Amino acid sequence: MLLASCGASTDADGDRATTRSPSSSSASAPPPSTTTTPAATAPPTTAPPTTAAEEPAPLQGSPARVVIPDIGVDAPVVDLGRNPDGTLQVPDWQDAGWYARGPEAGERGPAVIVGHVDSEAGPAVFYRLDELQPGAPIDVDLDDGAGSVRYLVDRIERFPKDAFPTLDVYGLTPGPELRLITCDGEFDTSTGHYVDNLVVYATIAP
Repeated sequence: MLLASCGASTDADGDRATTRSPSSSSASAPPPSTTTTPAATAPPTTAPPTTAAEEPAPLQGSPARVVIPDIGVDAPVVDLGRNPDGTLQVPDWQDAGWYARGPEAGERGPAVIVGHVDSEAGPAVFYRLDELQPGAPIDVDLDDGAGSVRYLVDRIERFPKDAFPTLDVYGLTPGPELRLITCDGEFDTSTGHYVDNLVVYATIAP
């Protein structure tokens, strides 16, 4: 099982703190991807009708930056793969990380971006993620300056790490969506990990 990590610390009451060493916490990640070869079909006997002005293809591509104005996030996004043990690689505390084996920004399905909540140096990239409200915009700038994809927050949910809804977070969706994941909840001093994950669900803006 692929795991996502996020460094964080908190005090005994469950509030975030920045005096402890950063920890690595896990969140369940997607099941193995599969590919399906479409069945061959006969070509149409007549050409499809054309329109005077076809709509441009929607933007999609590898995330390069994530901007969340409502909580002051403007951070680079790095590509993440898997470690030898199957866990998701971890970005630096000031960066966000995109699961590069999943959907791109603007592509059908959930693009997944993870980030730390804090570190020894202080608040990290997703420290204020729990402050987001439904309707808040999230802009994902694409690689090579190809443009930007805007998402709008649908909801925010917290899950115990041992009850993480893998299919709900990573499963296929009708259209392009976004998931932002960080650590949250109380800090378990015996393991050095947060006990929960915070997940932001967002859908591409009209």
